[in-house]
Amino acid sequence: MALALEKLMNLPPVEMLKHNEWPTMDQLRTKKQVYYDDVQVGMELPKYVRKYNLTHLQRWNITMENTHRLHYDYPHAINHDKLPGALFHGTFRMAIINTWLKNWVLPGGWAWKCGWQVRGMVVPGETIILWGKVTNKQVKGGIGLVDIDFGIVNEEGEEGCPGKATVALPIRGGKPVPYPFVPPKG
Repeated sequence: MALALEKLMNLPPVEMLKHNEWPTMDQLRTKKQVYYDDVQVGMELPKYVRKYNLTHLQRWNITMENTHRLHYDYPHAINHDKLPGALFHGTFRMAIINTWLKNWVLPGGWAWKCGWQVRGMVVPGETIILWGKVTNKQVKGGIGLVDIDFGIVNEEGEEGCPGKATVALPIRGGKPVPYPFVPPKG
């Protein structure tokens, strides 16, 4: 059973990791649709609880062709830039957030719009939690639109990536969310 974010934050980091709700590929292949009708304001979304190491960051930087040493060179980040460690890349956060939204709305929903701020440093070895909560819902053009506040907190409870998103979900018994998604008018 999923723990509320407040209760999860009271656990030691090693225990937090046991509550990771990141779905497996098999779970995604057989995922049942979350319908607009199933969503309530105040509802928490699945929490992705992870601990990334320096190899994860280095692999991401190679993929992104980012040569800024503060993202992959631990001694340089600490000794030269006076940082607490190599820093989690902003686009890595972006990829995790977009994957989280996509996974939640699958198979027939659409992650419509999303924005966030990078406010805090995340370094390898920290346990982080991507969390979200439904803040509003409305129907436009026969499509269910759900607003979400979200963030990425570290094991100390420091929010480092506050954001907002709107997803489109089908209404049970209604028309499907169009693909590609065209925002409803009005």
